[in-house]
Amino acid sequence: MNQLSHEELMKLKSQLVAYQHQLQNRIAGIQAGLTQSMTQSVGELSAYDQHTSDLGAEMFERSKDLGLKDNLNVLAGKVQDALEAIEEGSYGVCDGCGQPIDSDRLRAIPYTTLCYGCSERLPDGDRRPVEEEVLKPPFGRSFKDGQDYTGYDGEDAWQELARWGNANSPQDVPPAVDVSQAYVDADELQGIVEEVEGLSRRPQH
Repeated sequence: MNQLSHEELMKLKSQLVAYQHQLQNRIAGIQAGLTQSMTQSVGELSAYDQHTSDLGAEMFERSKDLGLKDNLNVLAGKVQDALEAIEEGSYGVCDGCGQPIDSDRLRAIPYTTLCYGCSERLPDGDRRPVEEEVLKPPFGRSFKDGQDYTGYDGEDAWQELARWGNANSPQDVPPAVDVSQAYVDADELQGIVEEVEGLSRRPQH
């Protein structure tokens, strides 16, 4: 069904086999580091007397390694599926539309199962992490900005905390020009509903 010559198919198979070995070596390298406990990996007998920032950095690196390993396993699975498709004679056919996948695309991504057109129409191509539904904006579940709500909500809580500093810089929250404005709606009046309520808070000259 595909338009690849036997020579092109064999070149792609060799490319897939080489990539498969590369992925397996990388997975093995990451796995070797994951066999140690966190205290062993930092060369300490115990974690009790370690600074939380040091342990947090080590936990981040461990989590990153696990994520990289998972991604490599997914890629290895796709490569294996492509090699099996070559053996079955179904390689190079788009799973979406059933048409042959362009040979240039196969040379660039030999394990792909979609033509360029079908890959562009994927509904979740720009999907964001699910955690952002509750984490962005901060206090996402109670963040009532733009709603007709006058009570103390998540937005108020975040503004009250952020006034004392956060990890943002002005470039993260345009058009902020200094760190005192580097949070959501920093220009809003704090703790008052109408501007007149803030008159008693203004310094007397």
